[in-house]
Amino acid sequence: MAADARTRRIATEEAFTIPEVAAKLREVARSPTDSSDLPLVKGIYDAPEGGGAFLEELLDLEDVRIRDMDDNGVDMEVLSLTAPGVQMFDADTATELATLANDRLAEVISRHPTRFAGLASFAPQSPKRAVAEMERAIKELKLNGFVVNSHTHSEYLDDPKYFPVLEAAEALGACLYIHPRGAAAGLELPFRHYGLHAAQWGYGLEVATHAVRMIVAGVFDRFPNLKICLGHMGEAVHLWLWRIDFMNERAQRGGIAPRLELKPSEYFKRNFVITTSGQESDLALEFSIKALGAENVMWAIDYPYQPTAPAVAWMDAAPISDADRELIYHANAERIFGIAPKA
Repeated sequence: MAADARTRRIATEEAFTIPEVAAKLREVARSPTDSSDLPLVKGIYDAPEGGGAFLEELLDLEDVRIRDMDDNGVDMEVLSLTAPGVQMFDADTATELATLANDRLAEVISRHPTRFAGLASFAPQSPKRAVAEMERAIKELKLNGFVVNSHTHSEYLDDPKYFPVLEAAEALGACLYIHPRGAAAGLELPFRHYGLHAAQWGYGLEVATHAVRMIVAGVFDRFPNLKICLGHMGEAVHLWLWRIDFMNERAQRGGIAPRLELKPSEYFKRNFVITTSGQESDLALEFSIKALGAENVMWAIDYPYQPTAPAVAWMDAAPISDADRELIYHANAERIFGIAPKA
């Protein structure tokens, strides 16, 4: 890509928080929980003398962040409340804080409409109230989609109790970004050593498991127009699609998995999109384009957890066509998240 080219750059998985959520997560960090999210929560929200890694950057939306964007030629960030969001709280607290976070997000976007878009939070702990907040977020706040941090109390979205949430996302035509968090109870034990609990390994397996459960449970037969986004180059689900197809057909014949209308791979290609967040690999990008089509891949940084400059330099130089680069850098995000094209 020519050095002076100014294709629009929209980063689609960029984290923030608000002081009220940070304060409640500090309380969680000091509680007797054995959640696999605890190392992350302690490290960010309860570090000595309040100096948690990344906390200052997460709280900042209009100062250092915008300067970082300007310094690196990032036109827009799609903001989302950072993991674990509100999903470690009781239902009342989670509902209240999701509403507050969405209000703050909408306010920031209103002040910087060309620089920010946003994904709304909600509290899966209370599906009925979650649906009300989802409708408000899209219809009144004009946010661009939703984010959920994988499991809630070790339950996944294939559980029918959460179907109202999926029904709302489908009816609103809004993409649901499933972001990682610490592994669910029963899955987390092997990840408790060597730093495997987080982005090195556990996060990807957690969300990949969530996505595959939804597919093989028949969620997308029930909600055929539901759109799901996975970060970190799709959490590698598309690498496994051939084997998932083969083994799922065997599971269906054996009566241990429900009969599906399509192959699992067909749902993934129809109902899922992915981002590049935190996975700056030419080989992974090439495979993703070949497996899913460039129209289903979006660029992301994963700010502030990943630095901006290398993410931009990698995408600028990635060995792909200019047409694919335009799709991945901005056109897909405009389409999937309802972002107005650049004037």
